[in-house]
Amino acid sequence: MGQQQLLLIVLGVIIVGIAVVVGINLFTANSVQANQDAVASDVTNIAALAQQYFLKPASLGGGGNTFVGFAIPANLVTTASGSYEVSGASATEITVTGTGTVQDSDGNVAQVVVVVTPNAIGNATVTREAAGGGGDE
Repeated sequence: MGQQQLLLIVLGVIIVGIAVVVGINLFTANSVQANQDAVASDVTNIAALAQQYFLKPASLGGGGNTFVGFAIPANLVTTASGSYEVSGASATEITVTGTGTVQDSDGNVAQVVVVVTPNAIGNATVTREAAGGGGDE
């Protein structure tokens, strides 16, 4: 082979390598965002369940105008998207927190927090938390 052909082969290999690296980075970024969106969706669904609990009379297994006693259904505590918990249950509000499963390039996962009241589901607050529960960044 001539030098020109070898140079073209090397150049082609370099271009393909760069394309593969860019593709992997795009896939990773997309999977992190998709996981964050899934956690936000699950948190919103759990928040709606909390509102249903609040509105349902105590005689029918609901809260009877209080969030105290609400528990996430067992099949929703941990899903493929993340893990979920409720805290701060009172007569007027409850906080739902979801933590994602897909780590970003820094090793952090999405954490989505929503405050629920009888008439509204608050805006989701999204933060990045060290995988394993090391606190907010």
